[in-house]
Amino acid sequence: MSDIYKDAGVDVHAGYQAVDLMKKHIAKTNRPEVIGGVGAFAGLFDLSKFSYEEPVLVSGTDGVGTKLKLAFAMDKHDSVGVDLVAMCVNDIVAQGAEPLFFLDYIACGKNQPEKIEQIVKGITDGCVQSNTALIGGETAEMPGMYEENEYDLAGFVVGIADKKQIITGESINPGDKIIGLASSGVHSNGFSLVRKIINDNGLSYQDDIKELSTTLGEALLEPTKIYTNAIQQLKSDLTIKGISHVTGGGFYENLPPRALPANLGVAIKKDSWQKPAIFAYLQQQASLKEEDMYGVFNMGGIGMAVIVEAHEADMALQLLADIGEEAYVIGEVTEEAGGVKFLND
Repeated sequence: MSDIYKDAGVDVHAGYQAVDLMKKHIAKTNRPEVIGGVGAFAGLFDLSKFSYEEPVLVSGTDGVGTKLKLAFAMDKHDSVGVDLVAMCVNDIVAQGAEPLFFLDYIACGKNQPEKIEQIVKGITDGCVQSNTALIGGETAEMPGMYEENEYDLAGFVVGIADKKQIITGESINPGDKIIGLASSGVHSNGFSLVRKIINDNGLSYQDDIKELSTTLGEALLEPTKIYTNAIQQLKSDLTIKGISHVTGGGFYENLPPRALPANLGVAIKKDSWQKPAIFAYLQQQASLKEEDMYGVFNMGGIGMAVIVEAHEADMALQLLADIGEEAYVIGEVTEEAGGVKFLND
């Protein structure tokens, strides 16, 4: 083949090499329902084995945002793939769905096969964590659109739920308890502010931070936690009345507006969970108000909130502890419409 396309900045042979490097990672995500392999024009997934009375497909799409800038700076590209899966999967899990399959889209300035392999390895790690098959994707080399060492990621997930088991929050009542599932760190929101804090304070991602027991960059790149197993464990033994994936906007934008009926609110006990050290460090560096910490970041250590009846709260904590999940009763539902009240004790 002529090198005329390569001279324009697109190396199709590098694309073929990247696909070959991906295959061993993608194979780890296979489920029995997957038909065919990598390389076809479309991914195929057989739904005939499912026995739902009223099956509903549940879908979600998302990206990683400016957290990618940290991956570029650190030249570390596997963890953001986990973030990509987590941001998509956690959203559909919050509706009560079982994730089935995932598609990825990678756009880059230059196709560097080893780097693409690391990204896809992270994506497959996230798929394995969530029992989701990676059945297809696209890697687009786009010189002139992206810098040579930059890329962007997008993901798309499809899950399934029985119609009667979709979690809508409609049955939530005042007095129901809120179970907070611990985060792994900052997750994938608020990184425009994180980068501003770092720039304004003359910090470096390579700085060893004593209170973090690692470099600043490594602490910030900690991948987003995936909650599929935790929610499946709870669903098997009790009734989940509502779920909130605590992403951008913290509890202010994710609990009352998205997971509760409009006539209800929440009361949150601020000191009822352990907060990763990275949050105190960022707050100190930027002199951020407490309201900003709760509104910009994922509540300082809570990545997902689950609402159950009060008498099932202790059972929920035990079920989560049995699979190694860190969780706390962090508050309860109130009659204050759309409100979030923070309590000191």
